[in-house]
Amino acid sequence: MRTIAVIAAFALAACGASESPPVQAQTRTEAPKTGTPQQDAQATPRAAALPDFRPLMKKQGPAVVAVISTRKPAPSAAAGAPGAPGGPGAQGGAPQDPMLEFFRRFMPDMPERGPREGLGSGFIISKDGYILTNAHVVAGSDEVNVRLADAKQEFKAKVVGLDKRTDVALLKVDAKNLPVATTGDSSKLEAGDWVAAIGSPFGFSNTITAGIVSAKERSLPDEMYVPFIQTDVAVNPGNSGGPLLNLAGEVIGVNSMIYSGTGGYMGVSFAIPIEVALDVAKQLQTQGKVTRGRVGIGIQPLTKELAQSFKLDSTSGAVIVNVEKNGPAEKAGARVGDVVLAWNGKKLEDANELPRLVAATKPGTQATMEVMRAGKRESLKVGVGEIPQEETVAKAEAREKPTASNRLGLAVRELPAADRKTLGVEYALVVVDVVGQPAQSSPILPGDIILAVNQQRFSSIEEFNKLLAQQEKGSSVALLVRRGDGAIYVAMPVG
Repeated sequence: MRTIAVIAAFALAACGASESPPVQAQTRTEAPKTGTPQQDAQATPRAAALPDFRPLMKKQGPAVVAVISTRKPAPSAAAGAPGAPGGPGAQGGAPQDPMLEFFRRFMPDMPERGPREGLGSGFIISKDGYILTNAHVVAGSDEVNVRLADAKQEFKAKVVGLDKRTDVALLKVDAKNLPVATTGDSSKLEAGDWVAAIGSPFGFSNTITAGIVSAKERSLPDEMYVPFIQTDVAVNPGNSGGPLLNLAGEVIGVNSMIYSGTGGYMGVSFAIPIEVALDVAKQLQTQGKVTRGRVGIGIQPLTKELAQSFKLDSTSGAVIVNVEKNGPAEKAGARVGDVVLAWNGKKLEDANELPRLVAATKPGTQATMEVMRAGKRESLKVGVGEIPQEETVAKAEAREKPTASNRLGLAVRELPAADRKTLGVEYALVVVDVVGQPAQSSPILPGDIILAVNQQRFSSIEEFNKLLAQQEKGSSVALLVRRGDGAIYVAMPVG
């Protein structure tokens, strides 16, 4: 189960409804009346309808599986090689040996003595063996196995594809006539609705927990493509990829992450709406990848103060703060300072809606973007481009040997020419791994693309290291980092 640390929180096609009847309710009976009507009214508890989750568990439990991912031992991080020790907890799995994991947390350079297993959850979406789970459960695994709920059958699974941007993965096992989970419509959920999760928390397979929907369409840091369902259902490591169900026994979400200051459940969990997960799964099955639209703009929320400055009577919309040169938006006439009010007729209530709407638009099509400019409403016709695939960088990382930068404790490599062209940069370095202090406590992550040092561009690893060598020990250096579709400056201490 992915976690978002509380202390770092600031860094931040639906199937038919089930034909089965709704879950029955248990009703508390009233006490016998013995006194006056007024006394009886005060002494008699109100009838309270509580959900009965037994039919739900019997119906959907058999379709929920345990996903066991195995990784071979990786070289020590101190050697600067990719794949440094990082327990299954980082990918939502439960360690095979809890005591080994305990020591590894305090001795990160301790060599691994054998394959490591991570445990997550998933659910079957077709009788012939297609299974949905989280991308972080199976990413980087050498082997994936799926164990059915009865614990009597286990199959080797093929990873058909995964999408890190939504944290969805599609698996396939060679089997027939498997029990299939019934999917529903997450748009019908409302805050306060009862929901339940089934999965394998801490390795305890076929475990059900329950709670209510806390909020819908929740936006999270660095998670711009998913309108999360927030619940208070107990979700823990091993629950990743399991289903979130409504009282009709329909899957309406895929459990993905929690907010936590300890790594364990603290009352706030998030699920991917089932419509998002199924759309990703369909694309992975038919195309082998997920395509998303892009227009080449950077945005920020429209605050009350900005709205007043732009003479707008509402904070609904998104302010354009960057327009990519020769990008789709620039060609359509978009300018910095434009306020985007609607996309393809869909009015924006919140700035976070725009990236999701654009990404859901098919690349190569034309979209209408309504903007407010100098008090006048304008309609721009935008030819939608495509977001580059993450797999390109991943494959290059596997081919090229990283070079360690000792002063920052990072293992980096050159970004290939094809990827530089895709991203529109002349030169850049990709962070392959964090290989030592002080970088282990920094916000730099593997996969980040370094563009500049203290606002100075570089054209080689040697030049990059030369810029670092000019810095005094103990000082800070500002790295311009490309992460996803955006760029940020990250301050790093120089060792």
